[in-house]
Amino acid sequence: MSGPLRYGWTTGACATAATTAAYTALLTGDFPDPVRILLPKGQRPAFALARERLGDGEASAAVVKDAGDDPDVTHGAVVSVTVRHGVPGSGVTFAAGPGVGTVTKPGLPLDVGEPAINPVPRAMMRDHVAEVAARHGGTGDVVVEISVEGGEELARRTWNPRLGILGGLSILGTTGVVVPYSCSAWIDSIRRGVDVARAAGRTHVAGCTGSTSERVAAELYGLPEDALLDMGDFAGAVLKYVRRHPVPRLTVAGGVGKLSKLADGHLDLHSGRSQVNPALLASLALEAGASAALAGRVGEANTALHALRLCQEEGLPLGDLIAERALRTAVEVLRGAPVETDVVVIDRAGVIVGRAGTQSRHRAAE
Repeated sequence: MSGPLRYGWTTGACATAATTAAYTALLTGDFPDPVRILLPKGQRPAFALARERLGDGEASAAVVKDAGDDPDVTHGAVVSVTVRHGVPGSGVTFAAGPGVGTVTKPGLPLDVGEPAINPVPRAMMRDHVAEVAARHGGTGDVVVEISVEGGEELARRTWNPRLGILGGLSILGTTGVVVPYSCSAWIDSIRRGVDVARAAGRTHVAGCTGSTSERVAAELYGLPEDALLDMGDFAGAVLKYVRRHPVPRLTVAGGVGKLSKLADGHLDLHSGRSQVNPALLASLALEAGASAALAGRVGEANTALHALRLCQEEGLPLGDLIAERALRTAVEVLRGAPVETDVVVIDRAGVIVGRAGTQSRHRAAE
């Protein structure tokens, strides 16, 4: 039997470890290896150094990120930090080296033009710089430059380009710990996507379950990239965040299978955490005018798409009823927030098979 999944460390924790080792060497001439740091929740992990270099007025250290058993795109990435003496009284300032992005759009918790090093990792590094300075007689006035080998290429597989973080990865982490298969990073990206869209003045955003539904929503409504939210399975995360941070218009777009789950009241659409309800589809088929025999076949269908096809053969709008029921779920979660909402249901080929909401009354013939 396999054991429990192994936790890992965030890029922010790796950068803090490398910073601690580099600044210690800058003051003492020796790199602590392994280097131990304190995380926000009290853990004290030790990190082995992959590389170290002591130069004239600067020191560099590198740590290989271990994401544990989480399928993190940055697992195995080399996070390097170079620490240099700064201007007296300047404290800790941060710089983006190769592979670390720069913020180019408002709406993130960092100013435009700043290195994409998030607030918690910055606080962790400042705390450790202060501790090293107190221990070894330093001033704590340093420039911390962070790099990630191959970071620019890795960033193309993240939300960064859409959020306006260009040139590389973000240095992330709120606890320093990567929880295997955690939803938190994806949900945080959804929230930042809403923030960026609002800051850009977007009045219409679309939460989409995948790339095909993104394409359909963009073409249908003429939406720019920063108005498209890659919600994946996390419909609830989009709806709850938009409830607290309203956008005038929200479209929920996705495949018939996932939106059948939303229609059944599920807010997490992952196949491991929710299932299509055949009884609901059979009930909706009856509502659409299906015979008892057809409803029975729908209730025994292998997939939601199969159920849809059975109804389409009889000219019954099961897709529209799925969209209407999904819209009902969305409106319930929004709890009266001033957000005009509609739902677009597609099949695997990207053909719209159902719509509900204000705009569905004005759609062009399909």
